Amino acid sequence: MTIIIVKDLHVSSTAKDEMIEGALKLLAMNGLQATSFSDVLELTGAPRGSIYHHFPKGKEQLISAALKLSETRTNEAIGKLAGKNATEITEGFLELWRQLLIRSQFTAGCSAVAVTVATDSKDLLDSATSIFRSWQNTLTELFKSAGLSHQSATQFATTLIAASEGAVVMSRAEKSIEPFESVASYLVQQASAK
Repeated sequence: MTIIIVKDLHVSSTAKDEMIEGALKLLAMNGLQATSFSDVLELTGAPRGSIYHHFPKGKEQLISAALKLSETRTNEAIGKLAGKNATEITEGFLELWRQLLIRSQFTAGCSAVAVTVATDSKDLLDSATSIFRSWQNTLTELFKSAGLSHQSATQFATTLIAASEGAVVMSRAEKSIEPFESVASYLVQQASAK
């Protein structure tokens, strides 16, 4: 859900922040292979020398920073669902994805998925794993606070994430909200039954 929340560029205070923001946006829209230093520089208007200054270890360092930003933002958004019941938590999580699809006109998806399916870098895979685990842990705790057992909360959190990701992919492919809404409706029904 980097992915889920992508802010407008030139709102950040430093060139480094803008490059990370730009990389996150490009990952969500174009995937890992199409997120090059040149693309980031073109999108952000940052001077070429600044990319090597801020990311001396190369593209992987920049992508890792973008994934960390995505993880932080998404967990903050999920955390705002604290104190809600299972149905409201589910609806809130789904709304993050729905807004990403609608605002991007079906051109953006999850940056963690984009990296997962396109890299063989252990470090980047570890970063993507961290994102999915943190979402699962946060959602599990929210569902437990809403009255679900640990096992039920864990299973539903995993299902919610996996089903949402698949629905986003299908909606992007079809350039339609319909697949997403079909999955979302089912997930909300399941949450209401908990």
